[in-house]
Amino acid sequence: MLESKRRAAIFLLLAFLLAAGAGYLVLDKVRDLNAELGGMTKIYIANGNIPVRTLIEGSQIRTMDIPNKFLNDAHITDKDEIINNVSVVPLAEGEIITNNMLKPFTELRDENNRLVAMYPSEKVQFDQVVETLDRVDIVVSTDNNGEQKTEVFMRDVPVAFAQGTEEDFAGVALEVSIEDAPRLIHMQNYADKVRVLKANVGKEDISPAQLPDQPDQDTAEEEQPPANDEEAANEEAEAEDGAADSSEESETEADQNNN
Repeated sequence: MLESKRRAAIFLLLAFLLAAGAGYLVLDKVRDLNAELGGMTKIYIANGNIPVRTLIEGSQIRTMDIPNKFLNDAHITDKDEIINNVSVVPLAEGEIITNNMLKPFTELRDENNRLVAMYPSEKVQFDQVVETLDRVDIVVSTDNNGEQKTEVFMRDVPVAFAQGTEEDFAGVALEVSIEDAPRLIHMQNYADKVRVLKANVGKEDISPAQLPDQPDQDTAEEEQPPANDEEAANEEAEAEDGAADSSEESETEADQNNN
């Protein structure tokens, strides 16, 4: 009886040692895997079906943890990068949201208008840094069979949004009608030179009520005083000579009538 108890105790001890060794090996392997994966990071996925081209709200997304090993630049880890944007593809529930699925939400003034992007290049030149909600004039230079011409192609075009600042200006998106969009794109592709000028308020934009009162030219000339005393004396002498001549002519005519 004592011998059997001794054997049972030995077996239990061996089993415990083997279990502890196996547990340690498993734990060590898990640690290695975690170190290889590099921890976990929260990314954003769809919390439900999101239709295409609809404004995304906070209630439509949720987070999910993925290993850092599988994290890439396309994954979104900041909620602000999703809110108030639109998806260019329909999203199903649980689908991972990536950067290439999102576009900024823009409100066009007219549903029939289109956005045409213009970027600085060898052909396209911006004379000033343009900001969102500015207006621009587009001047093009063309050469058709030796006939060179420079003209204002479009005037007072609204800027839907601009990208970059004075140091890293990248271009603008211009809001034009659907009829003008092909014409503008054609000029971008085939004009010899395209200049984009920032439109400012000029004199032609100021109403007459805003202009200062100016006297009429005739009135100004009548009210203008002589420049100096010498000119005044000359004018007075000329007036006296004219009066004397008129008097002599009158006397001559009277003598002729008497004769």
